[in-house]
Amino acid sequence: MTDHNISTTPVTLLGLGAMGTAMARTWLAAGYPLTVWNRTAARAEPLAAEGAKVAATAAEAVAASRLVVVCLLDDASVGEALADADLAGKDVVNLTSGSPAQARARAEWARERGARFLDGGIMAIPPMIGVPDSGGYVFYSGSGELFQEHGTALTVPTGATYVGENPGHAALLDVALLSAMYGMFAGVEHAFALVRKEEGIAPKEFAPLLVGWLTAMSGAVHGIAEQLESGDYTTGVASNLAMIVAGNPTLLATAEEQGVSTELLAPYLTLMERLLAEGHGDEGTAGVVDLLTR
Repeated sequence: MTDHNISTTPVTLLGLGAMGTAMARTWLAAGYPLTVWNRTAARAEPLAAEGAKVAATAAEAVAASRLVVVCLLDDASVGEALADADLAGKDVVNLTSGSPAQARARAEWARERGARFLDGGIMAIPPMIGVPDSGGYVFYSGSGELFQEHGTALTVPTGATYVGENPGHAALLDVALLSAMYGMFAGVEHAFALVRKEEGIAPKEFAPLLVGWLTAMSGAVHGIAEQLESGDYTTGVASNLAMIVAGNPTLLATAEEQGVSTELLAPYLTLMERLLAEGHGDEGTAGVVDLLTR
């Protein structure tokens, strides 16, 4: 990563929602010259008091800096904001949430306008921005030269992880991790629902048990990865699919007894039952991945 004197590295930031504002404050605190623009101009006023230059239009903000960071609502808003901007010679870093296909299309759109492009997937919430060791970071993909040149500035708000030249990879990894998180939350919330009304089991007492169990089970992720790469879904299997599916009726019966809907759990159980019916009883659950991607 190339070090640059921050006094020669102006940053333009388009978008001052909660995330954009948090990032803006980290650049200002670190001494970076910062130009900001937001569709609702009032959001920029507090940053102006902290030293930011406020542009009247997005095109004016883009003209102020070579490094242009975009943190807007969606991909359509990126196109609208930059429609009248001269991007020739600019380095555009798009931190707006979007799909991998949108990121690749936006990268080509930027290239046609003479700009280098990085797409970013923010793995953090606003309170984590600017906080050392918060665990937050941003996936970046696209122009490696851009990341090398501006890496110092990009790591000011939070950590930065470059994942390659394919502009869609940052968005894909972002969504893949968020999808896993939501799946975990679904299991967590089903578990809390089971004990919610049970006398003698308080949520705060149950929570440490749940955290400990999920932590212990997280090691299975590596085993599934190894099975998917090798193609042998029986390697390292302790509880095979036949054993797991045999226990499914107990999960469903307990939910029924506790007055809990199975709508979060049932789809996964159904997929495992399909695998078993297709003759994969001696395997683990990695075959569910194949069912989902057929």
